[in-house]
Amino acid sequence: MSFTVAIDGPAAAGKGTISKAVAAHFGFAHLDTGLLYRAVGRRVLTGVDPVEAAKALTAEELEQGDLRTADIAQAASKVAVIPEVRAALVDFQRAFARRAGGAVLDGRDIGTVICPNAEIKLFVTASAEVRAERRYLELSAKGADVTRDQVLADVKERDARDAERSTAPMKAADDAVQLDTTDLSIEAALAKALGAINAKLPATR
Repeated sequence: MSFTVAIDGPAAAGKGTISKAVAAHFGFAHLDTGLLYRAVGRRVLTGVDPVEAAKALTAEELEQGDLRTADIAQAASKVAVIPEVRAALVDFQRAFARRAGGAVLDGRDIGTVICPNAEIKLFVTASAEVRAERRYLELSAKGADVTRDQVLADVKERDARDAERSTAPMKAADDAVQLDTTDLSIEAALAKALGAINAKLPATR
């Protein structure tokens, strides 16, 4: 069975946590597509051309333990606006999406560009303030020297860059199920996501 779950949304909305839990629940493969751009951004920070980095990307690079740093996140957001970088990574994502046994992909343009024919699409969001607080707590727990104001500014900057880029801007697909996690626990958000996916599964089995 090939069944694609496309999950999009801005940073720290909870889509990564929800995506992993959905994949585990249904036994689907999971791909955090943001890691593709983080891996490219990581190489760019060492002086590699972004397009060349994207073309040469290997699956092993997605296992690097330092891809979650703030510097790499900003580098990823910057390389993600380059059309040639996005084009180089499309085939990798689409092949993953149609693998047998089902797949969950989360990112910014999965439901609109990468998998417009996905069986189910979710757009996970939350207020910028709530997302910034989540990210601040995450970074602080890792020992990062950041302030709440700085993280909120970074979140808003990334939102603007992701939504305003000319190629594959971040937006909800017309047929996506909207999931606002601002006032939801992760358990409640996951329950809503599973309910939406279950509603689509019977027709494909």
